[in-house]
Amino acid sequence: MRVKICGITKPDQGRAIAELGATSLGFICVPVSPRYVSADQIRQVVEQLPLNPQTGHLVDRIGVFANATLAEISQVVAIAGLNAVQLHGAETPEFCAQVRETLPDTEVIKALRIKTAAALQEAAAYYSHVHTLLLDAYHPGMLGGTGVTLDWQSLQQFAPACPWFLAGGLNPDNIIQALAQLQPDGIDLSSGVERSPGDKDLAQVAQLFHQLQQTQKIGVS
Repeated sequence: MRVKICGITKPDQGRAIAELGATSLGFICVPVSPRYVSADQIRQVVEQLPLNPQTGHLVDRIGVFANATLAEISQVVAIAGLNAVQLHGAETPEFCAQVRETLPDTEVIKALRIKTAAALQEAAAYYSHVHTLLLDAYHPGMLGGTGVTLDWQSLQQFAPACPWFLAGGLNPDNIIQALAQLQPDGIDLSSGVERSPGDKDLAQVAQLFHQLQQTQKIGVS
């Protein structure tokens, strides 16, 4: 299972989180966010990341955008050394397809903020245009990092035709409960392992991986 820690801002924390076991690091490329980092700042983190001893590659470096232009996304990907983009705004399936065509070596992840059951039905329109989906909790004033959980029971029948991340209020204390109900291909945490926006709590990240090891032992995931 993929484990994405999002909202990385500090090179030393990015490296430590990769060493703890994260498969993906997320960088917020939305200027209004308290976790915003520039392309140059992302590059500083990426340059310090260790290679995975098993794969010989870096962890996935995911830039999170919201209603950015194709030119803006492409520029950040090139400067920062990203290999994935997460589209967290009102991007249409057609726009996602344009990103995928323009950046053929880059994973395209579409985030859906789930407010009602109808929002889940919108997911099907993206299946053939993105590599991966991400389900996040809806908040009227924030795009992500809200600490609000989804209604996991309502997602039990969710079986998209592409891999998907579960996000929204996950933390070391509730991850076992979430994975007992759902089987996502990945999980995405931000505020659940933070001291403050963009400042990760490495003890909480370590606790997360301890909990994930427990889920494997009891056969949850």
